[in-house]
Amino acid sequence: EVQLVESGGGLVQAGGSLRLSCAASGFTFHDYAIGWFRQAPGKEREGVSCISMRDDSTYYSDSVKGRFTISSDNAKNTVYLLMNSLKPEDTAVYYCAADPHDHYYFTGRLDSDDFDSWGQGTQVTVSS
Repeated sequence: EVQLVESGGGLVQAGGSLRLSCAASGFTFHDYAIGWFRQAPGKEREGVSCISMRDDSTYYSDSVKGRFTISSDNAKNTVYLLMNSLKPEDTAVYYCAADPHDHYYFTGRLDSDDFDSWGQGTQVTVSS
């Protein structure tokens, strides 16, 4: 059974940092892509970042590029999202998700339809 559990969310002032974790079980990262998505009140879910477990290649949305960093620890089956220089508009529920076919590796894009397994989400709130 595939299971993803996010943690690390919380309350932070603008300009601060948080590190989110996505712990996976029931599969190994070997050929997967792991993505981070977020959904803010009144907005659609958007892709934030992604990493391929094949070669550690990464993707970032324009809104977070230069501020967020995604990384993985295959031995721990865990993916991290380090969020620096946080802004109020980053406030959202953040979800990690797994794509068993690693579409990102082949396409270079982050598409939520490619991801089959999702975590429960962790709340990130950035105050002004």
